[in-house]
Amino acid sequence: MTDYNVIVIGAGPAGYVAAIRCAQLGMKTACIDKWLNLEGQASLGGTCLNVGCIPSKALLDSSHHYYFLQKEAITHGIQCDNVKLDIATMQARKEGVVKTLTQGIAGLFKKNKVTSITGTAKLIANKQITITTPDGQQQTISADNIIIATGSTPVQIPIAPFDNEFILDSTGALNLTKIPERLGVIGAGAIGLELGSVWNRLGSKVTILEALPDFLSMADRKIATLAQRELKKQGLTINLNAQVTSTNIINNEVVISYSDKSLTVDKLIVAVGRKPHTDNLNAAEIGIKIDERGFIQVNAQRQTAIDGIYAVGDVIGGPMLAHKGSEEGVMVAELIAGQKSEMSYATVPFVVYTHPEIAWVGKTEQQLKLDKIEYKLGQFPFAASGRARANGDINGIVRVIADVKTDNILGVHIFGNNASELITEAVVAMELEASAEDLARTIHAHPTLSEAIHEAALGVDGGMIHA
Repeated sequence: MTDYNVIVIGAGPAGYVAAIRCAQLGMKTACIDKWLNLEGQASLGGTCLNVGCIPSKALLDSSHHYYFLQKEAITHGIQCDNVKLDIATMQARKEGVVKTLTQGIAGLFKKNKVTSITGTAKLIANKQITITTPDGQQQTISADNIIIATGSTPVQIPIAPFDNEFILDSTGALNLTKIPERLGVIGAGAIGLELGSVWNRLGSKVTILEALPDFLSMADRKIATLAQRELKKQGLTINLNAQVTSTNIINNEVVISYSDKSLTVDKLIVAVGRKPHTDNLNAAEIGIKIDERGFIQVNAQRQTAIDGIYAVGDVIGGPMLAHKGSEEGVMVAELIAGQKSEMSYATVPFVVYTHPEIAWVGKTEQQLKLDKIEYKLGQFPFAASGRARANGDINGIVRVIADVKTDNILGVHIFGNNASELITEAVVAMELEASAEDLARTIHAHPTLSEAIHEAALGVDGGMIHA
């Protein structure tokens, strides 16, 4: 007889959500996680809550307030002389946010009767797991089903090894206690742009080096062009086609060689992506298939090569997004419970939390052209939005793309204030297989930023009113 119906390995957004949903569906559930905070205490939530999504957004919000007071408040008639920054207080606030939310997950586990186990998990035969606790003790437990949700870790490149003193990973970049005068960032993806934005707003001279020739190559080209232009206005130097060839720490500075050029900075952030975390899991040894990039291979139900062992989130590839992992966790929990469950990868939203924000769902124009799908497009600028104008934040546009024949929405792309919130309307519309006309005929409150989506949808068939 097994100890549990389900054991989840990992308490990040994929794992803790899967564990809670399993428990809600009546299954005896345990969740194993090894994350410890600086005090040596268990800290649930994985990378996202501890050193990823949440702390980065806390710093983005704080740095935006500081930037606003220095650069933009005067346009509202607000004079802010001698604005001062206390990095220690800012970092303490960030840690407070993290602590509240990680403790909140512990509370949710208790509420839903999920057994939380602190330690490192190692898979062994017959759906058993050996757990090594932080003090070195071991125990072995078993389950009818196992869900692997061990997440991902920052990619380290040989030419810029992390020391988290001069060359930083994303965690080190979140924990700086002094504003570097000169900051380099390798990688112009979401993580690089967000971390670069934080320290740029706080006063660093930030240079971003991106090896690819196109800025945000996965985004709509119009959106990417506008975003790149605006970020440069804010002070970010973004160098494309910048292939880094070496880094050297000389006299407490980092000297970076790239594309026959050289850059000297005080700190360097390496943000070139993330890789699946399966170290010491013993997955391959028990027969779980892992591809050449290290991702666990699963079928459509997210089941591995071993019956009753599943994997979800970053560790199986696809978009490395917390919300994608969470939905996979819910789906697998419901499948284990015998329910019918599925999720649509076509409607997973993407967000880059710069200011203004960048968000999209569905296909881009360039993808549709490659696929030879005929489309029509409506585009509305926030400069024509009454609410955006009143807010004093008019940068950006909304683009709605629909199928020429069916009018079904194929993609929505937003660059603008609160794009991360606005994109959800598009996700819901696409999940319900709405047409652009459906969106255009939906009454939107006035004045709101969401009216920009309404106007862009009207524009798909030439009916835009305010631009």
